[in-house]
Amino acid sequence: MRFTDGYWQLRPGVEMLRPQDVDSVEVGDETMTVYAPTVPITKRGDTLNRPLVTVTFNAPADDVIGVRIEHHQGRRDPGPHFGVNAEPGAVKVVVPESGPAELTSGGLTARVATDGPWHVDFIADGEVLTSSSDRSIGIASTPDGDFVHEQLALGVGEHVYGLGERFGAFVKNGQSVDIWNEDGGTASEQAYKNVPFYLTDRGYGVFVAHPERVSFEVGSEVVSRTQFSVAGQSLQYFVIHGPTPADILRRYTALTGRPAVVPAWSYGLWLSTSFTTSYDEETVNSFIDGMAERDIPLSVFHFDCFWMRQFHWCDFVWDPATFPDPEGMLARLHDKGLKVCVWINPYIAQRSHLFREGQEKGYLVTTPEGDVWQWDKWQAGMGLVDFTNPDAAAWYQDKLRVLLGQGVDAFKTDFGERIPTDVVWHDGSDPQGMHNYYTALFNKTVFDLLEEERGHGEAVLFARSATAGTQAFPVHWGGDCESTFVSMAESLRGGLSLSLSGFGYWSHDIGGFEGTPDPAVFKRWAAFGLLSSHSRLHGSSSYRVPWAFDDEAVDVTRKFTKLKLRLMPYLGRLGHVAAEEGMPVMRPMVLQFPEDRTAASVDTQYMLGPSLLVAPVFHESRAEYYLPEGEWTRLPDVAVAGLAPTVTGPRWVTEEHGFDSLPLFVRPGTVLPVGARDDRPDYAWAEGVTLRCTRLPEGFDEEVVVPGGTGAPATFRVRYASGVVQVTSEDAPGEWGVEYEGRTARATGPGEVAV
Repeated sequence: MRFTDGYWQLRPGVEMLRPQDVDSVEVGDETMTVYAPTVPITKRGDTLNRPLVTVTFNAPADDVIGVRIEHHQGRRDPGPHFGVNAEPGAVKVVVPESGPAELTSGGLTARVATDGPWHVDFIADGEVLTSSSDRSIGIASTPDGDFVHEQLALGVGEHVYGLGERFGAFVKNGQSVDIWNEDGGTASEQAYKNVPFYLTDRGYGVFVAHPERVSFEVGSEVVSRTQFSVAGQSLQYFVIHGPTPADILRRYTALTGRPAVVPAWSYGLWLSTSFTTSYDEETVNSFIDGMAERDIPLSVFHFDCFWMRQFHWCDFVWDPATFPDPEGMLARLHDKGLKVCVWINPYIAQRSHLFREGQEKGYLVTTPEGDVWQWDKWQAGMGLVDFTNPDAAAWYQDKLRVLLGQGVDAFKTDFGERIPTDVVWHDGSDPQGMHNYYTALFNKTVFDLLEEERGHGEAVLFARSATAGTQAFPVHWGGDCESTFVSMAESLRGGLSLSLSGFGYWSHDIGGFEGTPDPAVFKRWAAFGLLSSHSRLHGSSSYRVPWAFDDEAVDVTRKFTKLKLRLMPYLGRLGHVAAEEGMPVMRPMVLQFPEDRTAASVDTQYMLGPSLLVAPVFHESRAEYYLPEGEWTRLPDVAVAGLAPTVTGPRWVTEEHGFDSLPLFVRPGTVLPVGARDDRPDYAWAEGVTLRCTRLPEGFDEEVVVPGGTGAPATFRVRYASGVVQVTSEDAPGEWGVEYEGRTARATGPGEVAV
């Protein structure tokens, strides 16, 4: 939200209070509270009829400083609130008789000037990361209500990232962004997953801990600052020190939650019925058998909306006209080695038998007059499950439990963005705050059920909406995109932004959702999708089986599916890192190469973990990509005859690629574990693994951990000196091998190998 007309004037109808002086600083229990009048106090009479701004600093964790700005403190706060996992470390508060007051958390200090104009510096390693200056804090009265804003300084060349899954420009400088979940597709400035958190390449991030609408002006209202504002009388935010983007993400996800480990089978290829297409069990079997006949490994089959009867969504009852024997059908799919996912959402159509039941029990959201809130968008007369009511959440879980008993393995938790604000919630939550926060309750309800029924590590969603903290309930996909190269690129930008917002996994509809992709688009998107954390073939009104496009599409899908399955020892480890450290599986270049100024704005490629550079091709043949410093080696599985096997960076490269290849490079100094199977993702990853060693530096000495998958894990110690790679393992469960510069050696069980 913008409050000013240029730099000097306020917009019509806006009045603004700003802290101008510091009256006093009080030290509490590891807190520092600053009382700041809105004019300089020169005599006692200046304290009369004068607003006071209260700014409180605390430290919920090392290298994190919380700031709470308040005007009137007597307003009721009904919630909801984002969870913050406080683990206070070493906190030091210094308030001298003269000079600045300081609160220090770990390596981060908030230094408050106590004389002269309002000024706060956030300092780490002797450097000022950002500042709040004399025109930064504003207590605004506007025709639309009261607001509080803060403005934090941007440095020269500083880039801002994150704010959720946003499909516009990857670097957010110059943008106005409202944190407000909407069902707007990927071609708009709206977003399904809004997260009030950003990080910069200057060594810090900012989490604005408000679930309601937060308006960001990133170098757009004041070009030298990032402004954020909320309605009301108070504003809470946290400054998170890095120094690197990876460090910031680790600390942010420690505060708000880290992704769960997802089941091994979820990394395989998912195939959907698509949305409005016609299908029954015969159609489903034709798709599954067609994939098997073409040797394309399939892991999950997904039933989209019309597995239920029209006008009955969601009643969780299989349409008897098309699926008369759901238990038998699901058992037959399991016999084919498949997992099953079904589409659900939190909306209950009036025709559904659950509408009357939910109404009678008081489980549906109501209007201020006490009626069930309803509208006709999406489903006729639909109501909304009130997940602030624990009994309603348990009721909803019980309905889904029936499906799990029938053989369903996962849920696509669609929607959750169009949440009304003219309603009353069971627990009294503020409707403005619940608009964004609803998705966290919805997805947590479903994820908790899956963990309860299937066990830890076996729960997985395919969710569309999200907000801060929802990364704990993976996986998320990019929503409704068009079937074009342009939309493929915008989808990637959304995924990269989401990864810098704390989310560890991300997927998208291969080939696009709206319309039918040209075969070239499908084939390029298939390679991209199968080198993402999760991979799904899904469309709107047309099928996405690869033979619907051409024979080459079948070959491309087969090739990249099998490549992904061979990479499971590597990808599985990335999933564990996401859960342990909050680092995403798909990583923007700036996250992995923060010192490379060119990498700061690259948004058409990504790192798959720390070691593989993936550059999707957004053209029938021409590929353009950037390589950071070093000698990069093409992954042999997609190498192209006539192209050099290694390319040295830093440089931009343009080259031609057939549909069966793309620029896929191994970072120098990499030990890449490659699995022995390419028919399914859930196998014993360490058994038969091959450690591919690429351009190891002299003196290289690292441990490579291969998770177990369905077997036992293994740890390998890899050393390199004088042209020889030496690998030892004390727990290898079976055969394993090492490759280096065309040489190969293999061993069985614990032991040592040299090549």
